[in-house]
Amino acid sequence: MLLENDPVNAFMDYGAVPVPSAPSGPLKGLTFAVKDIFDVAGYPTGGGSPVKLAESPVHTDSAPIVAAMLDAGARFVGKTQTDELTFSLNGQNKHYPEPINSRAEGRITGGSSSGSAAAVAAGLCDFAIGSDTGGSVRAPASYCGLWGIRPTHGRVDNRRAMPLAPSLDTAGYFADDHAVFAKVAPVFLGDDENDFALTRLLRAEDAFALLASSREAEALAPAVARVEALLGAPSGVTVAPEGLLAWYETFRRIQAAEAWKAHGAWIDDRDPDMTPGVRERFEFGRDLPREERIAAEERRVLQRVRMEELLGRDGVLMLPTLPAIAPKRDLAGEALQAYRERALSMLCIAGLSGLPQVSMPLATVDGCPLGLSLIGPRGADRALLALAVRVAQG
Repeated sequence: MLLENDPVNAFMDYGAVPVPSAPSGPLKGLTFAVKDIFDVAGYPTGGGSPVKLAESPVHTDSAPIVAAMLDAGARFVGKTQTDELTFSLNGQNKHYPEPINSRAEGRITGGSSSGSAAAVAAGLCDFAIGSDTGGSVRAPASYCGLWGIRPTHGRVDNRRAMPLAPSLDTAGYFADDHAVFAKVAPVFLGDDENDFALTRLLRAEDAFALLASSREAEALAPAVARVEALLGAPSGVTVAPEGLLAWYETFRRIQAAEAWKAHGAWIDDRDPDMTPGVRERFEFGRDLPREERIAAEERRVLQRVRMEELLGRDGVLMLPTLPAIAPKRDLAGEALQAYRERALSMLCIAGLSGLPQVSMPLATVDGCPLGLSLIGPRGADRALLALAVRVAQG
């Protein structure tokens, strides 16, 4: 890394190799970090795996999304930690020191973009690039009190990034300040291809029903009121008539099958020592019957149609980013698995549909952050982000 200190274990311990950036541009004066699944010239790419790291070359070219930030004048300060092969939502990788959530003492950062979130939350950089397959930007954003976006699937060039599940993988980013979040958007997202007037507010009643308790609902109420002040009273909708847990099961099967396809041969050949839970998720994909994978793909088509019908071109879906504040770092076993399933039942909505989602850091419970999210129509990323910034501005 190119910083003197890393008090929150956000960065990989790589040598300080400067990466040139443009002398001027719209992001001049801003610093950024990059999740260690994206190639950066002068650095290896470890993907949260010591074995992958040992096998990685030192790259001569940066991933296109990294190059875009450099070309816009932003200054690179280091590569950040990730869960092992990005297949976790916790931000706990047995091979490296756990990133510290400076906004929620004793609680996880979330993952898998753990280091990127930790770095921004601790003020070590102005923004950071992460990736989001199942919630790896949105979950840490909520836990660490940050702005975060999962773009429309395919909106951002994902070349030279280690895959997990390609039909779900996206690059996203974090910022601590809504002004910085908005400033990065034109470079990161480009322009919307169409004009979107996002005027119709929907409230995801089944997602709100997954909140851990009434305390979370009460904490989110002022933020909900700010959204309603801009867009008017919402229409309550049930996103998943068959239940959001059923959507999660669809998501889980697609993600696991694609993850095994991406990494299974390597895992079989290297037999790496892996973080608890990660190997099991890969093996679930290995053992998934072909007919279950095909059925999941067929259900996803219908779930995408459902979201398209709900949102149209002018709709905005409001929902909690997660069921609760960040779990404590020592939460494990059945309790952690139950929370993971509840969280992914919310997060899978945007993943399955491929629609953009912004998490806004507008609430706290017991002094710990909790995000409220907006999901918009396909391709309406800039319009959605601008709406979220308007909410922050009041």
